[in-house]
Amino acid sequence: MNFFYKHRVAFGFASVLLAVIVTFGICFFALARTAAEARRLTVVIDAGHGGIDGGVVGRKTGTKESDINLAISRYLQEEFEEAGFLVVQTRPTEAGLYGAATAGYKKRDMKKRAEIINSNSPALVISVHQNFFSLSSRRGAQVFFREDSENSKALAGCIQTAFNSAPDCARKSEALKGDYYVLNCNDFPAVIVECGFLSNEADEALLTNKEYQKRVAQMIREGSLAYLAAGS
Repeated sequence: MNFFYKHRVAFGFASVLLAVIVTFGICFFALARTAAEARRLTVVIDAGHGGIDGGVVGRKTGTKESDINLAISRYLQEEFEEAGFLVVQTRPTEAGLYGAATAGYKKRDMKKRAEIINSNSPALVISVHQNFFSLSSRRGAQVFFREDSENSKALAGCIQTAFNSAPDCARKSEALKGDYYVLNCNDFPAVIVECGFLSNEADEALLTNKEYQKRVAQMIREGSLAYLAAGS
């Protein structure tokens, strides 16, 4: 009886010890993962427009800007996550951020974007848009920055350089200052990337193509990494 009792006590002790070790291991792993994530830089990607606000529309295909913005933003998320960043999307779906589609929806939508940006303290803010101009000959990507932010200007310059350096770049441009809410609502390095002109038939054909959308995402990531590397 004493023999079996001793072994039963020993077995019980071993079971408790094993449970403690497993629990400690799980907690240690969770803490290690949390610490690792805390060291990763966050990028906020802002897909412009959404919901009843479709933005501009392609002259030939009738494709809404908001749909192209979302598609490129999703590819951009993949690009940044593969590079080891934490990514936050302000608009992860086709819906807008305004709640009910009532008066003042645009203001509510923009305030929600600002709230998401500022609550995540990102290393970068990239707002994705498509351009439109009265002259259909105008084309090419254009990046905008906040006038009084050197970081915003530097980020815009690096992304614009990435677009200008593309083998099939239709028109080389300089990054331009812009007085836009999404740039002014925060103090982080923030840019608006107008990926091309939906008023231009050639640009529209590219921007509605999935492979080109992926390339746009790659160029934005390339420019963003160049900016971060220059500041490190």
